[in-house]
Amino acid sequence: MFEKRPVNLVRSPLPVPQDGLHLPEPPAVLREGYSAIAASLLQLAGEKGSGRRYVAFDGTHGAPFQAVLQKAVDALEQGGHSVTLIGSGSYLKTSEELRTHFAANITDNRAFGYFTEGSLEDYFRAGAREEAARRLDEAAPGTDRASFCIVFGPGAYWLGEGRFDLSYYLDVSREYQQAGHRQELLNFGLNWNRDAVEKYKIALFVEWPILETYRKQILEQMDYYIDLNQPKNPVMTPVPALRHMISEIAKSPLRVKPFYAPGVWGGQFLKQLADLPEEWVNCAWSFEPIAPENSILLDYEGKQIEIPFLLVMQNEHTTILGERLTGLFGDYFPIRFNYLDTMDGDNLSCQVHPTQDYIRSRFNEFMAQQESYYIMEQQGDSGVYLGLTEACSPEQFRHDVLKAQQTGIPLPLTDYVNRYESRKGDLFLIPPGTVHSAGKDNLVLEVSSTTWWFTFKIYDFLRKDLDGKPRPINMDYAFDNIDFTKKTAWVEDQLMPSPVLLHQQGENEEYVLGQRADLLFYVHRLHLRDRWRDHTHGEMTMYNLVEGEAVRIVSAADEAVFVELHYAESYILPAVLGGYTIINLGSAPCRLIKAGVSKAWDVSFLEP
Repeated sequence: MFEKRPVNLVRSPLPVPQDGLHLPEPPAVLREGYSAIAASLLQLAGEKGSGRRYVAFDGTHGAPFQAVLQKAVDALEQGGHSVTLIGSGSYLKTSEELRTHFAANITDNRAFGYFTEGSLEDYFRAGAREEAARRLDEAAPGTDRASFCIVFGPGAYWLGEGRFDLSYYLDVSREYQQAGHRQELLNFGLNWNRDAVEKYKIALFVEWPILETYRKQILEQMDYYIDLNQPKNPVMTPVPALRHMISEIAKSPLRVKPFYAPGVWGGQFLKQLADLPEEWVNCAWSFEPIAPENSILLDYEGKQIEIPFLLVMQNEHTTILGERLTGLFGDYFPIRFNYLDTMDGDNLSCQVHPTQDYIRSRFNEFMAQQESYYIMEQQGDSGVYLGLTEACSPEQFRHDVLKAQQTGIPLPLTDYVNRYESRKGDLFLIPPGTVHSAGKDNLVLEVSSTTWWFTFKIYDFLRKDLDGKPRPINMDYAFDNIDFTKKTAWVEDQLMPSPVLLHQQGENEEYVLGQRADLLFYVHRLHLRDRWRDHTHGEMTMYNLVEGEAVRIVSAADEAVFVELHYAESYILPAVLGGYTIINLGSAPCRLIKAGVSKAWDVSFLEP
């Protein structure tokens, strides 16, 4: 059965925290509820008698700071302690100043900006830390009871220059934030947003690069990490314990928490498979993983904590990727698996992705969007659009796309773009510059480089989005990147490969499905009748069970380390896993897609 909230077991017992922090009794690794937060504050209050205590509640924008503060202040005041509150928001630049400051990153384009290289300090007005220092000094000193001065909000620890007796980092996932964006949550520091598209754009190009880098910089200095993805039941852990848990799970196969989203062309297959809410109109995407977007669930002694997968990569990228891939990509997870569901849905837009030079120079993005479509399910006369027809010319294509948009008369797309029948098990390779689209009635498993936002739509079948607004078309960007040499004969020869047998073990076989010099990933398929022995050879490997019921992946070094992988689930095998065996648990042969970074890929995207 498909698991939409997979947990990653912390398999080894952790030392009971004895780190000198302000632990409630009895100490525990994962502490649930607001009472745990209050207990740590009250313990601090009792440690030194009277006097002033400085506390920071720093964290991610969109985390429910208010709920934490209410409980904390209630607990302290009931204990007879006075509390002074200082919000980081009081020291930010104005919304207008922030839009001016980041104008080159936000841009006038509806969907695309330019990734900032700024820092947290850019959000705050000049002299903010000096002002905050004066407020901290002026806080009530306390009499016979300790008094508390709490600085809260994103940037709190920076604002107080680390002069805290106790510090907490309040975190939520990008999924949680985006759900907030669809409601009332605005971008950090802004007092208005045009719509959800702008919120995502500003988050992607400005807010996340700055605030997630800041989290990376300060988390080791925090005392506690608090998961607030379930606001009614926060989960707190000492940061050293969190680091131990991350280190433990990184040694075993990992599965992220899938991230689902509806879309105008979305289908019904994933909605049913993952038992998504009935009120969803459809499910278009599932990320499993697109590393920056997903979170991951850690389970220790039956309690769970949800953290961004970026934290795992930040701490254990070498364990997961291996030495060679770390040298190429640093702590950036380079490959993504995601689904595109058009079963009983509609066609994706006709689109193209930019080249490496273009995406770096125009958008300051790390890597180009290289893709492939693996057809996992299909029905009827489904198809995939790929490459240009031999007769297609740049001038006529552009002219007729514009004409369709202006007149509202549909474009005869197959006059310009090839359409191929799609069948279960087909793989279509899509290097940057290749015009493409998944047609309706497919469940596509995308195996791609991790970049995901840079889809330049050429033609979108004259549709409006789910919010009723026109979908952004990116004609200029698209035509800057379309490779007009990728036409029918070349496409059929280069981008629609046939499987090639690579290895055989008894009645089990591994095939190469797709691999090209201009794609950083390879795609193999394992045809499994009973069991298969393999090795990571010091590099991360990914699997998805595309046909069959279930398999078990067992470590060769320790048979107690294993995971079970059901249909449509994906696992990451870390480089350190070494040897492993895949065992078919079903009653019939099954198939798995196996992917990783091509051995021949030696291009690093890191700055020299």
